[in-house]
Amino acid sequence: MGIKSLWIPRMCRFEKVMGSEYGKRPMVLKPGAEKLKASRMKLWMIRATTTVLLWTCVVQLTALGEMWGPRVLKGWPSCFTPSDSPLSPNPSSTASVILEKVVLPPKRMYKNNGYLMVSCNGGLNQMRAAICDMVAIARYLNVTLIVPELDKASFWADPSEFQDIFDMDHFITSLRDEVRILRELPPRLKRRVELGMVYSMPPVSWSDISYYHNQILPLIQKYKVVHLNKTDSRLANNGLPLQIQKLRCRVNYAALRFTPQIEELGKRVIRMLRQNGPFLVLHLRYEMDMLAFSGCTQGCTDEEAEELTRMRYAYPWWKEKVINSDLKRKDGFCPLTPEETALILRALDIDRSVQIYIAAGEIYGGQRRMAALTAAYPNVVRKETLLEPSDLRFFQNHSSQMAALDYLVSLESDIFVPTYDGNMAKVVEGHRRYLGFRKTVLLDRKLIVELVDQYNNGSLGWDEFSSAVKAAHASRMGMPSRRVVIPDRPKEEDYFYANPQECLQQADERGTT
Repeated sequence: MGIKSLWIPRMCRFEKVMGSEYGKRPMVLKPGAEKLKASRMKLWMIRATTTVLLWTCVVQLTALGEMWGPRVLKGWPSCFTPSDSPLSPNPSSTASVILEKVVLPPKRMYKNNGYLMVSCNGGLNQMRAAICDMVAIARYLNVTLIVPELDKASFWADPSEFQDIFDMDHFITSLRDEVRILRELPPRLKRRVELGMVYSMPPVSWSDISYYHNQILPLIQKYKVVHLNKTDSRLANNGLPLQIQKLRCRVNYAALRFTPQIEELGKRVIRMLRQNGPFLVLHLRYEMDMLAFSGCTQGCTDEEAEELTRMRYAYPWWKEKVINSDLKRKDGFCPLTPEETALILRALDIDRSVQIYIAAGEIYGGQRRMAALTAAYPNVVRKETLLEPSDLRFFQNHSSQMAALDYLVSLESDIFVPTYDGNMAKVVEGHRRYLGFRKTVLLDRKLIVELVDQYNNGSLGWDEFSSAVKAAHASRMGMPSRRVVIPDRPKEEDYFYANPQECLQQADERGTT
C-alpha cells in the first residue's frame, strides 16, 4: 500500500473514535463546576453594575460642579474650584491644566435666500468697518455670508488673508445666532464662480437698509450668489433700525478678534510700555501714501513734492489730481506735520517725559522731519524700537498686520492723539468710547494751522497760543456726545464707527451699574 492508502483508514478510524467520544456521549458538568460558573456570572454582574453607578456619579458631579463647586466643594483640590478663586492652581505651574469652556450661542435657523460674497477695499480699518456692515446686511437679508476677501491690490499690496489677521473660527461661531457664515461657497456654486459665472457689482455708497432689501436681495434670489466688489462706506451712518446698529457694534467689538499671535504680541508691547509709566499713542499720519493722496506738501522739499505728485497720478482710483496744498491745509484737510504736532502737544501741557508711541508706518522725510518732535519729547518709541527684528519678521510686508498691532496699543493708551481723521483714527476713537470714553484728543486742524501760523510769524505769543489751543480742545476729548447728522451729505456728518452712540453706556448709567 502507498502512503495515501495507509493514511485514509487511520483518518477514518480517528474520526470514528472522535465521533464516539464527542458525538454520541453528551457532555455532563460536575456539581462543583456548575457552582463555579454561577459565581463567576454573579461577580461579572456586580462589576458591571458598579461601573455604571460610578460613571453616573461622575456625570452628575460634573453637571453640578459649576453650580455647587464654590459652596459645597470649597477647599477641594479639584476641577470644581473656579478659576478666579484663591484656591485656583497657579497658572505658571506646568502641572496645572486650565480648560476653558467655550459656550457657543445657539444657531439661528432661517430660510437661506442665497449667498453673499464681498471683496473689501482699503486699509485695515476701512475693511474692518466694511466687514461689520456686510454682516449686518447679510443678517437682514437672511442670506449666507462667505468670509470676506481682503484687499490685496491697494497701495499697500498686503497679501494677508482674513485668517492671517482675524480669528476666523471665533468670527464664524460667535455670530452664528445672527447669520450663517461659511469659509467658502458650496462646491457646485464655487465651480460656477471660478468659471466667472457670478453677478458682481458695487453697491451704492451710504445706502440705507431698504436699498439692500429692494435692490440687492432680488439679485441674490435670482442668481443664488452675488458678489459685492466694493464695501467702503456702503451702509448709512443714521436712519437704520436699532438692531442693525447694535449688530454692527457686536461684530466690531466682539466678533472681530485678531489672531492669537497678533493679540499676544500687542499685549507684550503694552506691558513694555506700562513698565515705564503712562504712555500716549500718536497716530502720526504723515506717511507717503496719505500725503500723495491728500496733496499736502507742507514742509516738503520741491523734490519731495514732485515725488508725491507722481505717486498721486500713478493710482487711477485716486480721483483728485490737481490739488492746492496751501488751501487744503488752511481748510483743515491735511494731516498735521511732525513739527506742528510737537507744538500742539506742548501747548496742551503734555509732560515732556511721557512715552510717545508712534502708531504709523514710515514717516515721510525720516529723521529730518521727526527732529522737532523728538527734541520736544525724547521718549518717542515705535514697535520697531521696542521689539526685536525676529519678533516682527512674520509681519514684514504685511501692513495690515502691523496696523493691527498699532490698533491694540492705541486702544490701551492713556491718551490717543490722531493727527488726521482717517479710518484708523475714527475706528479707534469709537472703540475707545465703547471701552468707557477713554481720553482721545480730537484735534481741530483748521483752527490749529491758523494758530500755528500766527505763533510762527510772531503775532501770537506762547502763552496766548497755548491758552487758545487748550480752550479749543477742552470739549474735544472723546467725551459722550451725539453724532452730527447732515441729511443728504453723509460724507460730512459724523461717522458711525467714530461715535456708535446706540451702543454706548453713558457716564451716569455706568455709575449706577
